Amino acid sequence: MQASLVMLVCVLAAAVGQEPDHSHGCAHGSCYPATGDLLVGREKNLKASSTCGMRRKEPYCIVSHLQDEKKCFDCDSRRPYDPVYNTINHRIENVITTFKPHRKKSWWQSENGKSNVFIQLDLEAEFHFTHLIMTFKTFRPAAMLIERSADFGRTWQIYRYFSHDCAAAFPGVSQGPLRNINDVICESRYSDIEPSTEGEVIYRVLDPAIWIEDPYSPNIQNQLKITNLRVNFTKLHTLGDNLLDPRPEIKEKYYYAIYELVVRGNCFCYGHASECAPIDGIRDDIEGMVHGRCVCNHNTRGLNCELCEDFHNDLPWRPAEGRNTNACKKCNCNGHSNQCHFDMAVYLATGNISGGVCDECQHNTMGRNCEMCKPFYYKDPIKDIRDPRVCIACDCDPDGSQNGGMCDSHTDPSLSMVGGQCRCKANVEGPRCDKCKTGFFGLSADNPQGCQPCRCDHRGTVSGSSQCDPVSGDCFCKRLVTGRSCDQCLTEHWALSHDLNGCRGCECDIGGALDNHCSMESGQCRCRSHMTGRQCMQVESGYFFMAMDHFLYEAEFAKMGQGSVLETREHQPGRPATWTDIGFARAPEGGTLEFLISNIPYSMEYDLLIRYESQMPRDWEEVRITVIRPGPIPTSSPCGNTIPDDDKLTVSLPAGARFVVPPQPVCLERGVTYTLRFEFRRYQDANSILNGAANAVLLVDSIALMPRYSSMEMFNAGDPASNNRKQTYERYRCHEGAKSVTRPLMSDTCAKLITSVSAIINDGALPCNCDPQGSISSMCDVRGGQCRCRPNVIGRRCDQCAPGTYGFGPSGCIACGCSLEGSVTRLCDKFTGHCQCRPGAFGQHCDRCQAGHWGFPSCRPCQCNGHADECDQRNGACTNCRDNTGGDKCDRCANGYYGNPVLGTASGGQCRPCPCPDGPNSGRHFAASCYQDNRNRQIICNCNQGYTGARCEKCAPGYYGNPSQPGGRCQPCQCNNNIDMSDMDACDRQNGECRKCLYNTEGPNCGICKSGYFGDASRRNCRKCVCNFLGTERSQCMDREECVCQRATGQCQCLPNVIGLTCDHCTPNHWNLASGKGCEPCACDPNNSITSSCNEFTGQCQCRDGFGGKTCTDCQENYWGDPRTQCRACDCDWRGIETSQCNLVTGHCVCQQGVSGVRCDQCARGFSGQFPNCQPCHQCFGDWDRIVQDLAVRTKALAERAHEIQTTGLTGAYEKAFRDLEKKLAQAQDIVKARNATSAAVSTLMELIEDLRAQIGETTDTLNRLEGDLTIVQDSNSEASKELSALEREAKELNLTSEQLHRQLDILKNSNFLGAYDSICSSYNKSSDAERRANESTTTRPSTVSQSADTRRRTERLITAKKDDFNRKNAANKRALGDLNTRVQGLDMKKINEKICGAPGDAPCGESPCGGAGCRDDEGNHHCGGLNCNGAVAVADNALERAKHAEKELSKAMGEVEGLFTKVAEAKTKAEEAKDKAQAALDKATATKNQVERSNNDLRDLIKQIRDFLTQEGADPDSIEAVANRVLELSIPASPLQIRHLADEIKERVRSLSNVDAILAKTQDDVRKAEQLLLDAKRARHRAEGVKTTAETVKQALVDAKTAQTSAEKAIAKARADIRETEDRLAQIESETSNSEKDLNDAMDRLGTLGREISALKTKRANNSMAAARAEETATMARDKANEAKQILDGQLTDKYHEVQQRVDTKAKAVQDAKKRAESLRDEAKELLRDAQNKLQKLAELEKNYEENQKRLEGKARQLDGLEDKMKAILNDINKQIQIYNTCQ
Repeated sequence: MQASLVMLVCVLAAAVGQEPDHSHGCAHGSCYPATGDLLVGREKNLKASSTCGMRRKEPYCIVSHLQDEKKCFDCDSRRPYDPVYNTINHRIENVITTFKPHRKKSWWQSENGKSNVFIQLDLEAEFHFTHLIMTFKTFRPAAMLIERSADFGRTWQIYRYFSHDCAAAFPGVSQGPLRNINDVICESRYSDIEPSTEGEVIYRVLDPAIWIEDPYSPNIQNQLKITNLRVNFTKLHTLGDNLLDPRPEIKEKYYYAIYELVVRGNCFCYGHASECAPIDGIRDDIEGMVHGRCVCNHNTRGLNCELCEDFHNDLPWRPAEGRNTNACKKCNCNGHSNQCHFDMAVYLATGNISGGVCDECQHNTMGRNCEMCKPFYYKDPIKDIRDPRVCIACDCDPDGSQNGGMCDSHTDPSLSMVGGQCRCKANVEGPRCDKCKTGFFGLSADNPQGCQPCRCDHRGTVSGSSQCDPVSGDCFCKRLVTGRSCDQCLTEHWALSHDLNGCRGCECDIGGALDNHCSMESGQCRCRSHMTGRQCMQVESGYFFMAMDHFLYEAEFAKMGQGSVLETREHQPGRPATWTDIGFARAPEGGTLEFLISNIPYSMEYDLLIRYESQMPRDWEEVRITVIRPGPIPTSSPCGNTIPDDDKLTVSLPAGARFVVPPQPVCLERGVTYTLRFEFRRYQDANSILNGAANAVLLVDSIALMPRYSSMEMFNAGDPASNNRKQTYERYRCHEGAKSVTRPLMSDTCAKLITSVSAIINDGALPCNCDPQGSISSMCDVRGGQCRCRPNVIGRRCDQCAPGTYGFGPSGCIACGCSLEGSVTRLCDKFTGHCQCRPGAFGQHCDRCQAGHWGFPSCRPCQCNGHADECDQRNGACTNCRDNTGGDKCDRCANGYYGNPVLGTASGGQCRPCPCPDGPNSGRHFAASCYQDNRNRQIICNCNQGYTGARCEKCAPGYYGNPSQPGGRCQPCQCNNNIDMSDMDACDRQNGECRKCLYNTEGPNCGICKSGYFGDASRRNCRKCVCNFLGTERSQCMDREECVCQRATGQCQCLPNVIGLTCDHCTPNHWNLASGKGCEPCACDPNNSITSSCNEFTGQCQCRDGFGGKTCTDCQENYWGDPRTQCRACDCDWRGIETSQCNLVTGHCVCQQGVSGVRCDQCARGFSGQFPNCQPCHQCFGDWDRIVQDLAVRTKALAERAHEIQTTGLTGAYEKAFRDLEKKLAQAQDIVKARNATSAAVSTLMELIEDLRAQIGETTDTLNRLEGDLTIVQDSNSEASKELSALEREAKELNLTSEQLHRQLDILKNSNFLGAYDSICSSYNKSSDAERRANESTTTRPSTVSQSADTRRRTERLITAKKDDFNRKNAANKRALGDLNTRVQGLDMKKINEKICGAPGDAPCGESPCGGAGCRDDEGNHHCGGLNCNGAVAVADNALERAKHAEKELSKAMGEVEGLFTKVAEAKTKAEEAKDKAQAALDKATATKNQVERSNNDLRDLIKQIRDFLTQEGADPDSIEAVANRVLELSIPASPLQIRHLADEIKERVRSLSNVDAILAKTQDDVRKAEQLLLDAKRARHRAEGVKTTAETVKQALVDAKTAQTSAEKAIAKARADIRETEDRLAQIESETSNSEKDLNDAMDRLGTLGREISALKTKRANNSMAAARAEETATMARDKANEAKQILDGQLTDKYHEVQQRVDTKAKAVQDAKKRAESLRDEAKELLRDAQNKLQKLAELEKNYEENQKRLEGKARQLDGLEDKMKAILNDINKQIQIYNTCQ
């Protein structure tokens, strides 16, 4: 017990030592209540988790109870403890100290064997806890811990661990020692098993061993503060028998029992109270109880004085610290409030002076100190701020003033504020802000501007004003303007502008527009079909408006009766036609014409225009016209008022007129077919004409239905506009212009009106529909629609040939050209062009004689010596001479033959083949002609060029080949005309290789210039390379005159920086071509030189004034120094200098021999006398000077050697000797240093000294000897060096001399002496001028130098005058800087660090996890904020990271969405491309199919005609022979190779064409040539006129077949390519669709469209395939037919010579052969038919294959439908995700 008291006293002393001094009381600083036992009076607040006997009486035993007999007892805690009647109660309240006699009779005891038990004290307020003392009745716990809570049990912190074995009980917890006051450690001194009773556990919160610098710091205060205290017992001390014996009796010995528990502390008042009072509900009569409610001082309040008193919040609440009370300060509210609160932001803003903010300010005041008036009040300037009536209410209109009626709160001129003044909104004015400004309306509180702008459109308001009604806002509009803002035009008006009326009328065309409404912005009217323009007055391109006679019906095409016939009339070139189309209907008296009318576009009345030509002198008296309708007219129809008499008209036709318009119109309806019957009843004077009325005729040209303008609403509506249109129409006689065929130019006024009429009648413009073959372009004349026709083409659409022409096609029509002498009429067949011939005339134009005659029209027989049947029709020259003859009369042998054909065959005069070496057509005939020598009868060959020999059997010089072999030829040697063509060896006779190239060429073809030459070898202009040796690469030159250049251009290979064709000059800004190493850069100083170029030969740059040197980097001539700083004149004595230029760097002058000195003004060493008379010294001076110089050199060398030895030391052989010396010296030193030296040591020392002396002497001798040797060696070396230097100098001089000579030679070669002289003169002039200016700058006044001196003196005076002022200002600045430094040192960054970085600012950087100002991390970066830091930096970083993450996610989502959009768009684009290509393929294949079908039909007709001719009975042998001959003569106009080449060329060109028609147009010339050949064949067959057409058809069919074949092949290839491309596109679309299942989002509608397009594409592809197959089949048939026909014709032509011989032998045999050939043609036609049948069968198979492909495509389409459903689901998912991202939910 004594030990316990001693320990208690020590603890209390320690605690008191840490508490503040109370002697001064609360008035002078912090104060604290007295400490006590916190358990006293709090029995109910103390609880234990385990207490024995709470439910029943429990036995327990005592291990240490050895002195008493009874060792086991009972515990019954069900009843309160009583020292007499109930002493076995052991509840927890027994541990509270009572200082009563029975203190050791009562204790707390836990249940037996229970290890985990805790005791907890719950306090009613915050308390200071200083220390804890526990006295145990049993063993102390083997392990326990003490923990506390400062927030009433919400969180717990551990004070200390206690354990007998800390490492086992609390692993990871430090075992000390304690370093900081708040360290959590585990200690074992209170956990031993001894003593078994009355053992104590003591814990002090503030350990005396730890020095506390500031006991008032928040860290220490928080360490002491508790609201709950808990002691956890975790392990019992046992003797080990419980581990061996599990019986319950064993556990009865082990439990926790405490005699006494003391918790020392006081109520926690933060230094603001010295005593505490009971909390409400707590008794105040308990002695020794420490109460929990502080009796606060320093204007604080609260249970723990943790708050400032009401109205004392001007300073922040803080704990009292030492002598500083930190009392709360009363708020200043100027008597307008008794409540306030503290605001840290305000406190910081005021410099930590005041942070109180008044609450609930009265008397209409506000502000932190109630120093301002509330909104809508203002301060009375004559009253004090503390006056209750200081604030007066504002008198402002709340709708028109800012902030709802707020006025200026006080008067402040600096802020332009006047107390009580209303602040109007932007658009409001008036003292009370109660009315709108001019130009505004609608005063409203909701409008932040107060009033709305009038929004009047200046263009639509009267006088352009922006004023409006101030209440309604309605503007004052112009006459044609409407709308509240006058911003809209009235109906049928547009173009709001500043015009007087504001808007303009739409003025839409009455016919071209649907109505008179137009766009108000653009004025665009609503146009009818194909009408354009703002007013719909123009027609679109490719369309026209009709003429009034547009509905024209030609009489020549009408139904003729009663003797009426067609009369065609030819157009006369150069004269306008007075009739339309091809002619007239010739109607006699009584004749009839019926016109069928079926194209009425608009129901109305029409005037009937009759055009005619009278052939009689008098008028036709009666012509009856009847309108025949298909049935009765309904009364409800537009023509319902028509009566039968209206359909019967009678007119007379004047003889002098060309047209008549009956006065009575006819009413016709749209969509009804009518018949107009004309009866020419009676001619006026029929009885007086010869033969009566039989000869009375009338030529009827045409009739026209002209819309009756007076019946149209646009003319008869009755309004002024329609009346004006009618008057204009009649005034300009617009109706008359269309009556005559030759009409005048239509006026613009009529054109405008007729355009409107046309648009109404036809509901828009009419398409041109120009015939693509007959018209020049697809555009037509807007007025009437007449297309631009090709030559000889007529019709509005240019769709027919004019009379007298034929052959309608892309080139127009061809004139018939019928001969006047030989033809019945000038008209010909419009398809074939055949004229109708008179008897005796033949040919297409009836302008030829019959076969065998010439000289039309005086025909006579041909004179052809029996070798030809026909001759030229004009000159009688024989054609197609037989028997190898030629000439105009077949009177000479043809080329390649010899003989005399005039003599006849009987006399041996027939023409024989020339044997050169073989005859013609043998493949080995190389002579142009031959003849038989009359003397020796030898055949002399006139060889072709390139052949020689008696029989032309060899190649001539300059040619090669082997003509002796079959198929051999002599070809020119390909030597580019660079060999001697007379030289047999100029080229190889076998392979043509060139051997003797001339004109400086070489190569196997003499095609390039020889090395060293350049030019074009093919033109014989190879020229020798001309290269400048100095500028050309040395590897390219053999010597100075022989260099190699580029063979094509002659460009030499230049050295670096050399240019020119011959490398003869430097590149810009380079020089020194003469160096032979390329040009060097000029390197002119860019700042000091005029240009960057220099002299090309000297390198001298053009320097600016004041600079010199080659590169202008030095001073100018006769100056020295650094030109960047200062250049000085060379100060040299002219008497002793070698040159006037001194050293550019040092300024030393260049002296003459015998002169020295910087200025060259004294005699040099070795010379004597007075300058400038310096004489050389005696010869002895030179000898002594040489000796002295040698000594100086040796001395210098020795000094350098000594310095080297001093620096590096001696090494090598002497190192060991020196080391021994050092050792001995060390021994001697040791002996000397020894204090107790003996005689032996002294003797040893003397021996060492002697040895050292001896060695030093030997070393000295050795060094002297070596020094002598070294001197000798150095002398020898010096002499050798001198000799070498002399030799080197001589060699350098020689080299320099050689180089200088070469350089000077090159410079002389390339120098321009005149230019150099001019340059020298110019330099001299510049130098003179510079000298003059330099002299003037120093001698004249004022000069630059004098001005500089004046400036310097003024500057010095200014410096002297301003010196004192500068010093004063500098001192003042230093003092201000010191003050600022002091203020900076006093600044406190703690609070800022805490707010910015999130942790208290006084913690060092190394310990603060959140960093702070000046803190840096391991990498040197600024450290502020971090994990678990709540500062502004951390919050901002977190917000920034979250924003970046959100932005990244949104960007990612938007990127995905955009990618999906792009993919869908690409898929759609590809589908559109596939669709377009498939459509193009379909069009091309269709056109090709049509063309081939036409050619096939022509071929079938030809074969049929030939068959009919051959089988008819009237076909005589001569006719058959003629037909056969003409068929044989037909040939494809090219060789097979040419045809193949032509086909390839056409294929290549057709790829860029869009249709086959263009290809046919390009081959039109070939077709025309073929037609001409066909006409020539016809002229030879006057006895077989019917066969002419057949032969022509054969020729045309072959030509068409060839063309169709080529075109079809191209079309088929294109169709196939398009089909393949379509399939690839489909596959690509399918693949992309499949890959995009998870990505597409908005493709539902587009995929629907895509599906439909693919379905249409499948249909078109099937059609394309079928059409292409048909085109391929037809083209194959045509190609086979053409090939077979060509083979037959080639074969027949090859044997033509032999067939001629057989035909001469027997005429009958020739006829038989002709029949056989005709039969062969018939067989071929049959073969073609069979081939066609086979192709049809193949076509059926192809159709079957394409049907299968179509099924596959339908399957793909079904797959696409499934993909569409999937994409819909994907779309929904993506829309949901987008919605989530948009709403951030």
